[in-house]
Amino acid sequence: MNRILIMNGPNLNLLGSRQPEVYGATTLAMIEDACRAHGKAIGLAVSCLQSNHEGAMIDAVHAAKRSQDGLVINAGAYTHTSIALMDAVSSVELPLVEVHLSNIHAREEFRHRSYLAKVALGQICGFGAQGYILALDALKAHLEVT
Repeated sequence: MNRILIMNGPNLNLLGSRQPEVYGATTLAMIEDACRAHGKAIGLAVSCLQSNHEGAMIDAVHAAKRSQDGLVINAGAYTHTSIALMDAVSSVELPLVEVHLSNIHAREEFRHRSYLAKVALGQICGFGAQGYILALDALKAHLEVT
């Protein structure tokens, strides 16, 4: 059974109450539960981590090299700022799907740039919480052919 780590970055712990007009009413716990259930249904062992700290996210990516087969990351604002997180993902050579709840390309200009996209298999944005499920399906398909 392939193992997938879903990582969420800064402020995503506030989902459900933070700008629901942008991010919806679904909480992070609800997303994580849905991802674990969907993962189990399609033969993936899903674990989840949320951190507001860039260094903790980088440490988790490094640790994933020894324990995971793929990554789903919603890095929040670090998407647009963290070369260090991009380098960490590149260094561990695990397949990554980048996820965003909102369509970052339809928002403020600074959100249009993603450092993670440069090292990701692909990016899913604008589909709300469903984006995480789509990411798991994409990783499952990718892992089956590699």
